[in-house]
Amino acid sequence: MKVDCLVAEIGSTTTVVNAFNLKEKIEFLGRGMHQTTVESDVNIGLKHAIEDLKGSLGVEELSYDELFASSSAAGGLKITVHGLVYEMTAKAAKEAALNAGANIHLITANLLEAEHINQIKKIHPNIIIIAGGTDYGEKEIAYQNLLMVLPLNIPIIYTGNIANHERIKKMNHSLIRIVENVYPRVDDFNILPLRKAIYETFEENIVHAKGMQHIFSMVNGSIIPTPGAVMDATLMLDELFDGVITLDVGGATTDVHSVCETKAIYQKYSDGEPRFKRTVEGDLGVYINRRHVLNTLRPEDFRLIMDMKQEDIDLLVEKEPFIPISKAGIKLNQILTKTCVNLALDRHIGDLRRVFTTNGFKVIPDGKDTSLVKAIFLTGGALLYVEQPEKIIQDYLEKRHNKLIPSKDVKIYRDYDYIFASIGVLSHKYPEQSKILLKQTIRIEGDLNDA
Repeated sequence: MKVDCLVAEIGSTTTVVNAFNLKEKIEFLGRGMHQTTVESDVNIGLKHAIEDLKGSLGVEELSYDELFASSSAAGGLKITVHGLVYEMTAKAAKEAALNAGANIHLITANLLEAEHINQIKKIHPNIIIIAGGTDYGEKEIAYQNLLMVLPLNIPIIYTGNIANHERIKKMNHSLIRIVENVYPRVDDFNILPLRKAIYETFEENIVHAKGMQHIFSMVNGSIIPTPGAVMDATLMLDELFDGVITLDVGGATTDVHSVCETKAIYQKYSDGEPRFKRTVEGDLGVYINRRHVLNTLRPEDFRLIMDMKQEDIDLLVEKEPFIPISKAGIKLNQILTKTCVNLALDRHIGDLRRVFTTNGFKVIPDGKDTSLVKAIFLTGGALLYVEQPEKIIQDYLEKRHNKLIPSKDVKIYRDYDYIFASIGVLSHKYPEQSKILLKQTIRIEGDLNDA
């Protein structure tokens, strides 16, 4: 069997390979899976996943023109961010890194100290981002920070004051990449150039990650971070819907991606909030972090819902696999997923706060305004396999009157084929075909106005 392309999603535990036709007929064909062999060579797990794909397709032979990949293996994309003022340049660089799919392990503001350098050494990030200073404003802090991290022999992206460009270029150092200032003017987030540079640096240096040494012997297309690929799909959905949220609930983390404008009456309060935002809740997952999630609930309420003794609940939490196999496990997964959704949205979406002024109490917005979001998309293994995931979202919207939430009438769609990340990867080379695949996986035909 001949297909146009494969997209591999190489995770820390599982490698998934999705097959697509993109030329004569645009379609998702099927998937294969295998445990990621990150401790030895990820190509081994990748080959086994392709063998599993053959079984899913019912064929003995499989050929393809292109193989793309996204990866969160070997700890994912680890980044440290260093700016001048936390709420300005450091925050802008942080938002760009999150949107590119990074796991941010350290953020600092002002001049780096010896303690910070020691922390960076222990983290050993894939990329160090140096920001600081609006264009032609303060320039020395960013420059000195660059000099301090240079001996660490880690790829650096400089995205600070443009006034430093010439003296950095004179260094002619192979590990330094210079891009436009991520914060060129006050309250101006210039995220896209840094985001693109993170992708390029990630792909150039991914071979240094443990278990990734020989990945390019199989992959002949691009490799980007998996969470960044989901954001790429979300950005395409925004082009179609004009205001979107994507919720990705997994076994270890819950990611929320939003792309939307701020409502006009709130705009004067929205300085510092980017149009597109990603938050990663590393403590919210339905498998690896299930005990932490359950600790956010009242034990007596949980026992009542489950209608089980505490010792039986403890055994269930310990033994039930990621994909539940018992009725009690299905109920547990439902509760875990709903809790992850509620907490992750609470942390991502801004609040309506009552404040006292000289003219009495006023209600003002604080944080990300998602009230103009027109569609919410559900992906990730947890959300796609619970009962009535749309109702989880509807229940949330009905109860959060103090949040800057979308309308209760917002449209809710599922990523039925579970291919958002693959579509995000494909969008870099096949944007129009990717849009068609997006409509297929959320089960929309024809004009979106009819949906």
